[in-house]
Amino acid sequence: MTSKPCRYGYATKAIHAGEESLPRTGPLIPPIYQNSTFRFASADECVIGFTDEGSDSVYTRWGNPTQSVLEAKIAALEGSEDALATASGMAAISTALLTLLECGDHIVAMDSLYSASHNLLNEDLSRMGIETTFIDGTDTNEFEQAIRTNTKAIYIESPANPTLKLVDIRACAEIAQSHRITTIIDNTFASPCGQQPIALGIDIVLHSMTKYLSGNGTVIAGVIAASAEFVERAKTQVLRNFGGVISPFNAWLTFHGIATLPLRFARHCDNAHQVATFLQSHPAIEWVGYPGLPSHPQHQLAKRQMQSFGGMVAFELKGGVEAGRQLVNSIRLCSLAVSLGDVRTLICHPASTTHLHISAEARRRSGITDGLVRLSVGLENAEDIISDLNQALPLTAV
Repeated sequence: MTSKPCRYGYATKAIHAGEESLPRTGPLIPPIYQNSTFRFASADECVIGFTDEGSDSVYTRWGNPTQSVLEAKIAALEGSEDALATASGMAAISTALLTLLECGDHIVAMDSLYSASHNLLNEDLSRMGIETTFIDGTDTNEFEQAIRTNTKAIYIESPANPTLKLVDIRACAEIAQSHRITTIIDNTFASPCGQQPIALGIDIVLHSMTKYLSGNGTVIAGVIAASAEFVERAKTQVLRNFGGVISPFNAWLTFHGIATLPLRFARHCDNAHQVATFLQSHPAIEWVGYPGLPSHPQHQLAKRQMQSFGGMVAFELKGGVEAGRQLVNSIRLCSLAVSLGDVRTLICHPASTTHLHISAEARRRSGITDGLVRLSVGLENAEDIISDLNQALPLTAV
């Protein structure tokens, strides 16, 4: 279902987009269509239902009215023609790539990626005859140099997980357009509030809606935002057959989360800036990676392409793995947990958790050192987060 342009401001879109076609009377909140299949009144109606126009009221693997509301809301926030919700962020990534690529194709990807994305490109797609060249995404020239005659896509994250490296999104998109190559970005860390990749020339935007979009650690979900033509192909050629569909309940929970996204994300960003500033001055810290700090090597790029700098902070501890172990064993308010974008502050050590299954060489190449810590700054009072880190960090000072 192609979304209709929404004329309202961003916060209004987060609440109302996707709900324009609902009756003016009746439930205020779009209901959950928590069912697997739909009933038809006649054989003729059944035939119509199996056309594209009726595909969200046939069988929930094909689509669901609750899901359709969520997809229209995402499309409005990302500025895309359409969107497709999926069962997880990885379902969104795999669905997009399998829609676009086939045996013999080549993809260029930055080397600093979420570990599951890296493994999908490096291992799973490789078994299907699809080759990936990993490059330093901070160097725009490397994209141009890696392109081959069979290159079909460029895949990036910006900010990258977990290093907070940035890609010059517009420059990357212009290179791809000059070669008629499709660009794909995982926009999870920035959220639609932080940056608008489609406005910068990107073709396909992906999210793990598990993170900032839902915001409460209760949902596993993903989404693809792209042209109506691509979304239709992804839905009919890949998602229906591979089955990575979102449940109606998770779709319902997610669009409730999105209603507060602009408010939540502003607080995430403000808290993260305060925490990053504190960490930068602490003697136990080697360096801090936060795009909103002038000390970030790509701060000027962040100011050009981001509306706000996000709630993620990366920092390097003096003392490596053992210092990291002491830190996470000493925290009291922050939670030692993977994932991000939660209302709670989450801390993890990527080399031993999220990126454990990436080779040590690949981690080093992408900038994931043994002492790197990833902090997803939550919505608690910033002074309380800082106090908790402060009481834990002296144990790691050298």
